[in-house]
Amino acid sequence: MTEENNATLVNVDLGDRSYPILIGRNLIKRAGEEVSSRLPGAKTVIITDETVKKLHLKALEESFQSAGVEFSTLVVPAGEKTKRFEIFERLCDDILALRLERGDAVVALGGGVVGDLSGFVSGVVRRGMKFVQIPTTLLAQVDSSVGGKTGINSRHGKNLLGVFHQPALVLADTSVLDTLSPRDFRAGYAEVAKYGLINDPDFFEWLEANWEGIFAGGPEREHAVAHSCRAKAAVVAADELESGNRALLNLGHTFGHSLEGAVAYETERLVHGEGVSIGMVLAHEFSEQLGLCPAEDTKRIITHLEAVGLPTRIDQIPGQLPPIDTFMDLIAQDKKVSRGQLTFILTKGIGTSYVDKTVSAEPLRAFLEEKLGK
Repeated sequence: MTEENNATLVNVDLGDRSYPILIGRNLIKRAGEEVSSRLPGAKTVIITDETVKKLHLKALEESFQSAGVEFSTLVVPAGEKTKRFEIFERLCDDILALRLERGDAVVALGGGVVGDLSGFVSGVVRRGMKFVQIPTTLLAQVDSSVGGKTGINSRHGKNLLGVFHQPALVLADTSVLDTLSPRDFRAGYAEVAKYGLINDPDFFEWLEANWEGIFAGGPEREHAVAHSCRAKAAVVAADELESGNRALLNLGHTFGHSLEGAVAYETERLVHGEGVSIGMVLAHEFSEQLGLCPAEDTKRIITHLEAVGLPTRIDQIPGQLPPIDTFMDLIAQDKKVSRGQLTFILTKGIGTSYVDKTVSAEPLRAFLEEKLGK
């Protein structure tokens, strides 16, 4: 991790497909300069959503104009339900109608939904265009914009359609996080805490002591984003296609994704980071029930997530939840399932997570029935 023009630089080392992550304030203002220098002559199409358009699109377009970067703009609805085939198909058709070529670039300006959707589009149009991520949420900056996972949702589950397609550049402008709602910022923080819980107990301890500075926008915020990106970059460089330990980055996500599917991706009820927060607690509670995780570690995690305002229990999700069979079906469709065998990220305590492919359906079902009060 180094400094580059007043920004923190984290490299994702993937040989000839390596790329930089730049982290700092006001980076959108120099986005045109960065894109033109790294992708000289490329035309671009900016994909953003209706919410981000009002907040940040003008600044990005002005930056592109100043740097002489040719661009078009496509706008999609905000929210998780945008990650569906109909919108993916429309974006592909629109980009082909613009006559953009393989060497041109799709630029994602938005949170995880826009990034996942745009990355999938860029990965398949003309069998792969260049891709630039400009994440505008904490969750996207520390997680979904890094690593090349792209995709959309299916009625069978979350992110089940997609490709691995690495970006050429990630610009994490931490100043745009000031425009997030408290709920969205908290949701992103769940992914920050995840990096401590996976394999870095010192970072989790640092978060316990410094989370208020992160939320207040102090220097702690940029440190947390950079540390998270560096942690993810190291995992991605070692296991790009998630054939091994990259699956650790899904701590809490198997449970979390099933919760999102159970509410039909209605973000009024549950957003992704909230599902991850509950899911990480469930992963530790399930590990505790299996005799793996100390109870005091689970309590410590719950205490911290509750302190920042995140949900930690299934009964905090508003509205009616479906029967247990629905949850089991959603979990059975999880991307990590291998030859029909459930794959879970379990833990022996804070910072000691591991991949377990021996979990059977019976104890899992009993655990979920208990948590769902069924």
